Parts: sequence; structure tokens; C-alpha cells
Amino acid sequence: MKRLVVLASGNGSNFEAIVKTIRKNSWPIECVAMITDNPEAKAIKRAQRLKVPYFILDYKSFESKKAYNEALLRKLEELNPDLIALAGYMRILPPFIVGRFRWKIVNIHPALLPAFPGLNAIERAYKAGCKVMGITIHYVDEGVDSGPIIEQACVKVREGESLESVERRIHRLEHRTYPYVIKKLLE
Repeated sequence: MKRLVVLASGNGSNFEAIVKTIRKNSWPIECVAMITDNPEAKAIKRAQRLKVPYFILDYKSFESKKAYNEALLRKLEELNPDLIALAGYMRILPPFIVGRFRWKIVNIHPALLPAFPGLNAIERAYKAGCKVMGITIHYVDEGVDSGPIIEQACVKVREGESLESVERRIHRLEHRTYPYVIKKLLE
């Protein structure tokens, strides 16, 4: 059984999609934990409902960014994951975590990288008038959304389509694609 840890900071919809898809398909993968830096994250309720162990490392309760990241590293080492999936985790992992888990950390980004790295990618791509938008799943390196690309998937923006509609379709694409990429990486 492969060990998966998911890091999430917010809603947790990708986290839930991953866990449900793994369970529905009886893949030999166990999500051994969800870790969040945000005690208000909706991902916590999802973890409770899915009966996935979760850990809250409240970023604001640490004296420094370094102290937080050291605690995160200790927790990750304790959990001994085969893969770490970032799913809306809103912190940049420091080089000492990336180096420790090189090629074992993946992220999903709601844009076709290398275009629109960082925050608010869907909105920025939409406002730029992109006719094709999508998602990128990539390995995490020391940069911001700059690691080697594993897979991309896209949607065509419909004539007159609202930003909200595009966002919904991109999130559905994430939920369909990310679990299968995780499975492929763990096989």
C-alpha cells in the first residue's frame, strides 16, 4: 500500500476528489494524512467526514516561517509518505523540504504553465483573453510553479463564457485529472 499525504490550505475539494477516487477504484494507495496550515480550512471538515487523519500546523502559531517549516518537515518525516500532493496549499515549500522529498512532491496549478504561475491564475488568464485554459500537474522544486511538468489538460473558453463558469470547469478538470496522475506516479 502506497502512502499519500495531502497538504491543503483552503476548501479541500481536490483533497476530497483524490481520496474518493482512490477509494472508489480500490487503488493500493492510502491517504495517511491531510496537513493544513490553516485552522479555518474547509479541508478539515472534509478530512473528518472522510475519516482521514489530519494535522493542523497553524502557521500563525509559530514564531517564524523557519519554525513552521521545521515542524512541517518533522511531521512529513514521521508520516513517511511515498508521495506528497499539494492541493491548494498556499505556502512555498523551503529548499530543505523540497530537497528531502525531491521527486516525491507534486502540485496542481489552475493554468497551463509556464503561463500564469502564482496566485489568481484563472482570473489572470481569463482577463488576458486566453481562448484555451487549463491545469498543470508538476513536480515541486524550489521556485514558484516552476518544477518539471508531469501532465496538462485544457478547456476551451466558450464565446461569452463568464469567469465563474470557466473556474467551475477548470475545478472539475482538476478533480478528474489529479487522482489519476497520483496513481500513475505511485505505480
